[in-house]
Amino acid sequence: MLTRERPDFRTVDGWAVGLLLQAGAIHKCDEHGWAKDRADPHARDEAVRIAREAPLAGLSSEQAVAAVRDVLDSVGDTCPECK
Repeated sequence: MLTRERPDFRTVDGWAVGLLLQAGAIHKCDEHGWAKDRADPHARDEAVRIAREAPLAGLSSEQAVAAVRDVLDSVGDTCPECK
């Protein structure tokens, strides 16, 4: 029986979150797991560069960059449960 390896993500947003974590642009709250913005412009630029140069299969470079920016726009710098 052959099995296909499943990707770590199931949505475009999941891919973008993974890319942002890898680039160091966001991190997760240790206690609750919410994504938090690191406010690191170099990491953000790196994430956008990676998205542009190696977009998710089925996305254009522009769509991949837009997905990364959409996720960045939705992430705050504090965990909503830690307040």
